[in-house]
Amino acid sequence: MADKQNIRLQLDTHSVSLAIDRELEPFYREGAKLLNQRYQYYRKVMPQATTEQLWMYVALQLAVNWRSDAHEKDLRPVEEQLAALNEEVKQRLAQVQPELVESAEAE
Repeated sequence: MADKQNIRLQLDTHSVSLAIDRELEPFYREGAKLLNQRYQYYRKVMPQATTEQLWMYVALQLAVNWRSDAHEKDLRPVEEQLAALNEEVKQRLAQVQPELVESAEAE
């Protein structure tokens, strides 16, 4: 069983108490810091927005960032596989029809 820890985070004027796995504590603290930075940014650029609106913009921005990061990371294994398969095709072609490989590399 994971070692639990109680922590308190400050999100703008809101205090949040959590019981978390001890090894995750740095991630929670970094996450709270990021949320506060984004909140302050939106508060500065949108001074008329309500607190609720500001938090919605923070949530939306972080969700979009997460999805775009996840999308980029998901494609890397596919791109690596494609590169390996392309190399294998070139090697086999070089064995069977070396002139095709030479002409493709010349282009």
